[in-house]
Amino acid sequence: MPIQAVADFTLPATGSVDFTLYPIRSKSLVIYFYPKDSTPGCTTEAQQFRDLYAAYQKADCEIVGVSRDSIKSHENFKTRFTLPFALLSDAEEKLCTQFGVIKQKKLYGKDVRGIERSTFVLDNKGIIRKEWRGLKADGHAEEVLAFVQTL
Repeated sequence: MPIQAVADFTLPATGSVDFTLYPIRSKSLVIYFYPKDSTPGCTTEAQQFRDLYAAYQKADCEIVGVSRDSIKSHENFKTRFTLPFALLSDAEEKLCTQFGVIKQKKLYGKDVRGIERSTFVLDNKGIIRKEWRGLKADGHAEEVLAFVQTL
């Protein structure tokens, strides 16, 4: 994969704050995009990132989840599942567009436009080091952690 720097961005995040990329550049960062709060696959993925969060922190890595849901929806999801990382609201699809994760998908036999479950690992310089697209939620957080631990 060619070296690709991520443009700085700021999005509303849980905890009544805005999340900006550049201030966290002393760490590596996992940005995972998911379709919708509180759905089965998205809940599994969030819980597995949560359960491995201490190991990510030990590897000097932060995690953020991104979907088009509102901050209110994110706050409920975060509280319900005790998620220790920020969830970012990309209602205007700016970050989703930057990462190319909006796709036409089939949902219950209908064509819908939505987020393709995708994860990106950025190093401490904001360079994408690895990406996964169209992935299955279960077990993915472990695979990402294994890569992060090689940085």
